[in-house]
Amino acid sequence: MRPVRRALEFLVTRVLRSRLGIALVIAVLVFGVIGAARLVSGPVDPGLGLTTRPTQPISTVDPEAGEDGVLSSPPATVAPRTRPGEATPEQVAGRFTTAWLTGPGTTGDAWQAKLRPLSTPALVEKMTGADPETVPARRTTGPPTLRPRTESFVEALVPLDNGTLRLELVAEDGPWLVDAVDWERS
Repeated sequence: MRPVRRALEFLVTRVLRSRLGIALVIAVLVFGVIGAARLVSGPVDPGLGLTTRPTQPISTVDPEAGEDGVLSSPPATVAPRTRPGEATPEQVAGRFTTAWLTGPGTTGDAWQAKLRPLSTPALVEKMTGADPETVPARRTTGPPTLRPRTESFVEALVPLDNGTLRLELVAEDGPWLVDAVDWERS
């Protein structure tokens, strides 16, 4: 019993108090946890893992859907869809710009009343409480330029005296309406 006691005493007083002893204890614990995990997990199927590589490339894109890469050909121009008797996107953009520029010097309610028939409900809600005195421009310097994105979505750029008014127009199931307003200072 004495040799066991001396061995334990040596282990506790000398080995475990050194860096090498602590490193050995940590290594034994780590390998013990790994061994226990392997025993609990059971046998491993050799068919799983990196040994079964696919024979063909994995694709999540329909190869017939067209090209979406950087080097693709430019998209075909899309013409905005307009119903007979309704205003074109250019006309709506021009009317909205005229109403937007009449903001300074008028009340907020009168200004928003002019914009409301040309705006989507979402834009009307966003502009609730907007101050007409914050309109940064006073007059247009040219006609709107359209960038058709789809048949029912158009971006209009209107040159103004000190910047560009960018309008997003949509025509879901009715007339063209302005859905977003952005200002770019020149």
